Amino acid sequence: MVIKFNNDLFSVFSVNHRTPGNLRGFVQVKMRNLRSGSMIEHRFSSEDRVEKALLDEQEMEYLYDDGEYFYFMNTTTFEQVHLTKDLLGEGVQYLAPNLKVNVEFYEGRPLSVELPATVDLKVLETEPALKGATVSNVTKPAKLETGLVVQVPPFITEGEVIRVNTAEGTYQERAG
Repeated sequence: MVIKFNNDLFSVFSVNHRTPGNLRGFVQVKMRNLRSGSMIEHRFSSEDRVEKALLDEQEMEYLYDDGEYFYFMNTTTFEQVHLTKDLLGEGVQYLAPNLKVNVEFYEGRPLSVELPATVDLKVLETEPALKGATVSNVTKPAKLETGLVVQVPPFITEGEVIRVNTAEGTYQERAG
């Protein structure tokens, strides 16, 4: 959820409702300032009011990056926007060309990118499989096309496309 607080926009990461003993209840919130990127914690009392920011969400397709900016195109209007690496954060490791994502806008300005639950990425580098290695819980590192490194089972080879969980950065399965 994105809220307006102190004339800034904040993305809420965690909410913890507490009622200590015979004192009034409060809500402890951990949130990121979307302008500066800093994380803060704030305690809201039961009388405090916050305004939820109304976001406009558009489906966009990731095109490419030039090292500084990441370019996205609206799939219906073909209008292009560019976002910085700071705004995208860890999400840049999952951006493969032609990936469809939801970009959230506030008053016409892009704020964040919502990645799909899984993405399919090509394995660029990994160790060859060992013949006769049948232990099922053994993994090896694999470098993917975006630079992301994930642990994969020994049967995965270079050139294969695998499905990666974007929330945890983990291998899921072979893709198609």
